[in-house]
Amino acid sequence: MKKVLVLCTGNSCRSQIAEGYLRHFAGNKAEIYSAGIETHGVNPKAIEVMKRDGIDLSAHTSNNINEYMDIDFDFVITVCDNAKESCPYFPSNAVKLHHNFPDPAKATGNDEQVMDKFCEVRDLIKEYAKKFAEDYLV
Repeated sequence: MKKVLVLCTGNSCRSQIAEGYLRHFAGNKAEIYSAGIETHGVNPKAIEVMKRDGIDLSAHTSNNINEYMDIDFDFVITVCDNAKESCPYFPSNAVKLHHNFPDPAKATGNDEQVMDKFCEVRDLIKEYAKKFAEDYLV
């Protein structure tokens, strides 16, 4: 079974959303993990925006990359430039992929405007995760 790690700065929004969608689209074809260079806790707005699309992140935890150093990943996906630049060396043959998604946690405005940004980023990540599963987890 393939092992996939999604990596971002704080493992609070983008990597959590990607983990949720990759689990959804991969089914039983892969084990999906997410982590951050740091841990910031799972953002409640990420949980809410995924709930709106039928995916429950409420039991997710924010994990540090160091927790997974002993796992031989097949794929490491960085979802922000900071994580790509700061990603520690993995002693494996993991295929490294990168896509810089906007950080919805930095959205400003009223509650509706902030949630609109979360929805926008969620939809971008959903599309990416679906394509990744179709291309790499067949």
